[in-house]
Amino acid sequence: MALPRESALTIAKVLTEALPYIQRFHGKTIVVKYGGNAMTEPELENSFARDIVLLKTVGLNPIVVHGGGPQIGDMLTKIGKESKFIDGMRVTDAETMDVVEMILGGLVNKSIVNLINQNGGRAIGLTGKDGSLIRAKKMLLSKANEKGVIEQVDIGQVGEVAGIKCDVLEMVIGSDFIPVIAPVGVGEDGESYNINADLVAGKVAEALKAEKLILLTNIPGVMDKEKNVLTGLSTQDVDALIADGTIYGGMLPKIACALEAVRGGVISAHIIDGRIPHATLLEVFTDEGTGTLISNKKNKKKRPS
Repeated sequence: MALPRESALTIAKVLTEALPYIQRFHGKTIVVKYGGNAMTEPELENSFARDIVLLKTVGLNPIVVHGGGPQIGDMLTKIGKESKFIDGMRVTDAETMDVVEMILGGLVNKSIVNLINQNGGRAIGLTGKDGSLIRAKKMLLSKANEKGVIEQVDIGQVGEVAGIKCDVLEMVIGSDFIPVIAPVGVGEDGESYNINADLVAGKVAEALKAEKLILLTNIPGVMDKEKNVLTGLSTQDVDALIADGTIYGGMLPKIACALEAVRGGVISAHIIDGRIPHATLLEVFTDEGTGTLISNKKNKKKRPS
């Protein structure tokens, strides 16, 4: 049965709009941080997997870095262990680290790999310990004590990225596989470290000089004070929005990650709403996109939220 004329024209318009982006980004690397609602709702899980497979099929090189905080919290509850956080960072003792590795490197990672494979892709799961992919060092938090003196707080096996071994990822990409990375790093002493997935995604994108870093979130993007989604922001624009209080609170760490990636050589960083089906494709292959684009170029636009 033939498509109605209007439907056929709409499909043709979408395809022709996507063509120049497919040509422009062919062979380029795109790092996608996957988490939040997009990881827990079946419809969004499948739309994300299809997006990643399509990116690979048309010649881009997607790399997925995933989180798994809620799944870790659920498992800790099941074993009767309380989750503790300081400034949003999970306090990670040795027992908690065992759970983190089991959930991130096992359950969550293999679930995403299987999802991509079931949608026609060829994914392979990695943790930062595979081939020493993510070299880590201990993270210490700086906090003021009761007297206002800044002290270093040890929160256990929580790390920051000391380095990324690009040869591991280049080998996987060159074999036409899609890498799916769990954010578990390894220290010089062989100790495992729990690392924030946004930080890992940003550092992977920097190390590979990726075309794009895409952070899937549970918000529409960076919004102004009238709740319009801002896009086409330069790094200077973002600094100004932080300074005047437009960007604040829980959004700051994600913005900092995006800024650092762009300043480190990534062409553009995108903060997009993972609650929208096929958000990744819409951001990469359409003129309007779905979220906030940050680069070293100034081309400001507003999108109604």
